[in-house]
Amino acid sequence: MVLESSNLMLIDFTSYADVSTTPEEEDQRSISETYPPYLSHIIKMAAADFFSRFTTFPFLFSLALLCGFSLAGDPSVSYVFEVSYITASPLGVPQQVIAINGKFPGPVINVTTNYNVDVNVFNRLDEPFLFTWNGIEMRGESWQDGVLGTNCPIPPNWNFTYSFQVKDQIGSFFYFPSLNLQRASGGFGPIIINNRDRIPIPFNEPDGEISFMIGDWYTQNHTALRGVLDSGEELGMPDGVLINGKGPYKYTSSVPDGIQYETINVDPGKTYRIRVHNVGTSTSLNFRIQNHKMLLVETEGHYNLQTNFTDFDIHVGQSYSFLVTMDQNASSDYYIVASARFVNETAWQRVTGVGVLHYSNSKGQASGPLPVPATDVSQPWSVMNQQRAIKQNTTASGARPNPQGSYHYGEINITDTYILRSTPPTKINGSVHATLNGISFLNPSTPMRLADKHKVNGVYKLDFPERPADNIPPRLESSIINATYKGFIQIIFQNNDTKVQSFHIDGYSFYVVAMDFGNWTEDKKGSYNNWDAASRSTVEVYPGAWTAVLLSLDNAGVWNIRVQNLDRWYLGQETYMRIINPEENGSTEMDQPGNALYCGALKSMQKDQIHSSATSILNGKWNLVFSLVMVLLALVPVFFC
Repeated sequence: MVLESSNLMLIDFTSYADVSTTPEEEDQRSISETYPPYLSHIIKMAAADFFSRFTTFPFLFSLALLCGFSLAGDPSVSYVFEVSYITASPLGVPQQVIAINGKFPGPVINVTTNYNVDVNVFNRLDEPFLFTWNGIEMRGESWQDGVLGTNCPIPPNWNFTYSFQVKDQIGSFFYFPSLNLQRASGGFGPIIINNRDRIPIPFNEPDGEISFMIGDWYTQNHTALRGVLDSGEELGMPDGVLINGKGPYKYTSSVPDGIQYETINVDPGKTYRIRVHNVGTSTSLNFRIQNHKMLLVETEGHYNLQTNFTDFDIHVGQSYSFLVTMDQNASSDYYIVASARFVNETAWQRVTGVGVLHYSNSKGQASGPLPVPATDVSQPWSVMNQQRAIKQNTTASGARPNPQGSYHYGEINITDTYILRSTPPTKINGSVHATLNGISFLNPSTPMRLADKHKVNGVYKLDFPERPADNIPPRLESSIINATYKGFIQIIFQNNDTKVQSFHIDGYSFYVVAMDFGNWTEDKKGSYNNWDAASRSTVEVYPGAWTAVLLSLDNAGVWNIRVQNLDRWYLGQETYMRIINPEENGSTEMDQPGNALYCGALKSMQKDQIHSSATSILNGKWNLVFSLVMVLLALVPVFFC
């Protein structure tokens, strides 16, 4: 339940709700149903504590404040994420997974454009931890980005509160652990940013929403997978695909008995918004719902020209929204399928996730063979057809009232070009590493923006090459791009590796203006889509091919550029862009937050935290006391003003 008064938003008690529930169902949950038992008890304690302290004077003061003044600023929501290990068996094999508040996947963060978001993270793992917020632009706040280049990790049994604004954004995103392959063990969950009421969505209001977290999965946890990569080996074929943390429906005798699978309950004739995120380790997946068309409406925060698909390829780290109408006869349930793509699909048959779409008037269970993808990717000329069909809806409004197409990116002169070439992993100093432009990124022990702030020299170099150089051997470096604030650049992702890769840029959305096979050359600019290219933050690059993107460098800070495939990322295939406003006056980049953690050359500045369960309970209790105060104050104007 979210309670709002004027511009004041209270702590969001729906943060622990299951991602498949509707807002109406979440609102009906009691505290004991919504929270883990220990938190239910704390809430009740907080309530009793608050009302025992409540007196007439603060009540009258609050009444005068609320009746006499309008509270300025954007609404805020707060979440508490307790990150811990639990034992689960999504593929029938007991294993250690990373849960949030005891749940795998984690809870949805559901907010609206311009909300301020606080996420208080308690790390109960046995190793350092960071969250990153895939696609959230963190305008001027790279301090909150949650990657090693900008943040010191949260040590075991410590907590840290991320505080950021979802400024001028709408759409479908997700959060996940950014360190050391931890995402391969879970810790991920969806983020929904809703339109403000005054800005209409470019389609009829759906009857409900459903989130799908799909991804390849190994029955070994992330620490074992790290050992495989550290030994110089590839991870090999995954053991399966999970849909919302669950294994496959028993569609064939090869699926073991007793596996819990995802069932989505729907009503005939209704239309649902389906948000799909590929949170896997390294495998592109084809997503489809048997006998149902999927109308693509949104790509990572931007509305598309609406196009129907029977199936859709979703690469690692990507997010999409579809509208799906329940227009079938419900003679039986229907399969929901996420299967490996751009591999030998016969050999990789086990890498298939299967759920069930259940109509309320269904007459039987799903049975028979799985639907196969109708999209042909067997020929080079057909591989990119689907992705090239994604166009921006230039007349629709996004986070702002003005149409998305009012920014004429195709008319802006390009100031710099960067060609980032990936190649198969290679040995450097006796160990296997992955590179961009021959550099395998070496994360400094002191985050770069922290080093800038405290004038620590020698932490990194601003000499990342704009183009690959074949005459220089591969090397380990803390080398980043020295980009120009307010520049308008093109980045060419050139994939000379052997498998599909997804590339992501933190802090930005970019225009995907072209992709093709072969090597990019200057004359390829003539093929660019300079009018309605899709705008997004993660793009696929096919093996032996390139993808060109354009972006305006208007977000100051230090921003990660990475491959989303976890194996290559772990092996060093990333860099950063440092974008500094030379006339910075505090308006384009936030100052270092007061709760920043210190490490590396600055570790002596870090104050100790009290590492006990009592601390988190006390902090949580007083957060809840404050929440209850705000609830009461929010209700005051209704009855007294």
